[in-house]
Amino acid sequence: MRSPLFDQVNSEVQTADRFALQSDKMLKVTLGPDVLAAKGAMVAHQGQVQFHHESSGSLARFVKRAISSDDQPLMRVSGPGEVFFARAAEHVFLLQLEGDAISVGGSSLLAFDADLQWDIHRTKGAGMMTGGLFNTLIQGHGMVALTSHGQPMILDCSQQPTFVDPNAAVCWSANLTPGVVSSMNVTSLLRGGTGEAFQYSFHGPGFVVVQPSEGYPVPTS
Repeated sequence: MRSPLFDQVNSEVQTADRFALQSDKMLKVTLGPDVLAAKGAMVAHQGQVQFHHESSGSLARFVKRAISSDDQPLMRVSGPGEVFFARAAEHVFLLQLEGDAISVGGSSLLAFDADLQWDIHRTKGAGMMTGGLFNTLIQGHGMVALTSHGQPMILDCSQQPTFVDPNAAVCWSANLTPGVVSSMNVTSLLRGGTGEAFQYSFHGPGFVVVQPSEGYPVPTS
């Protein structure tokens, strides 16, 4: 059998790295220590791999996950083998944490080393009208894999105030504390709104990663 499908570019990437991109849209993790991953993100695996629901680990985290519309349910992946992760053909990128931390917004979290510490934080100023707005803080030593709906862009927040749609904010420097600002006004409301009601506001030494998308449209009945 012959086909361009069997070209080397489509073959599995062989590497000694534990987290290895197979393409810009697929990640391979070679297991040893456990990995935490977004539920449903596994697209293939080889070996004796097991998948288990990952509990909140504490009552406080359980409560925050229960009330958060942005929370990403996690599964624990363990056992000898290799696991391939992807999400809707989104771009995958890796962050190596070296005792530092990263804040992750929405459903951008794909997988990370289980030894890393994580918790859910409520965004300052987020009320009922904003839907809650929570983010996941990950810190320690290890690898984190995130996804972006399209090629991501990095904005420097140190020079001037930076405002980002919450659905477009992939992740940001953990030392930054985003606020929530509203651009609504009475005139716009009376004329049907602008579709840009709330934004994250960032200002200080650090960066925010922005995807060229506000997420997938929600089906309406």
